[in-house]
Parts: sequence; structure tokens; C-alpha cells
Amino acid sequence: MGEAPMTFEEAVREMQALVERPDNDTLLRLYALHRQATQGDITGRRPGFFDFVGTAKYEAWSRLKGMSREAARRQYIELVRQLRR
Repeated sequence: MGEAPMTFEEAVREMQALVERPDNDTLLRLYALHRQATQGDITGRRPGFFDFVGTAKYEAWSRLKGMSREAARRQYIELVRQLRR
């Protein structure tokens, strides 16, 4: 028996309610997928050299350039499902 379909909004709520915090690489992937799903391709300037967190987020999102919003939503939902297990 398969799992019931999950919407992107439900996945966002599930992510926020996770008991165990995912590792930093997974959090970056979730951040990038969420931004791609909600805003599309990255715009704006790359953060400064000493803004390590901002730079990591920027680079994670920029790697998804060209991915459709729908594909990003599907991948976000799937990743949240994996984290719930």
C-alpha cells in the first residue's frame, strides 16, 4: 500500500515539524529546492567571500538553475518523505 499523495505545502509543514534535525547537506538541499520551487532560477548577486552560510545557500540554489518549479516541488516532497522514515 502506497503513501497518500502529499502537496508541497504539506511537505513544508512536515519539514518544520521533524523531530530530528537533518544534517547540513540535507538542509542545504531542502533550502535550494524550496527556493527553486517557490521563486524559480536564482537571481541577485553572490554573497561576499566571508558570508560562508550565504555563499553555501547561493551555490546550492544556483546548482538547480534550469530545473522547473514543479520538478523542484516533487524532489522536495520526496526528500521530506525520506526524512520522515
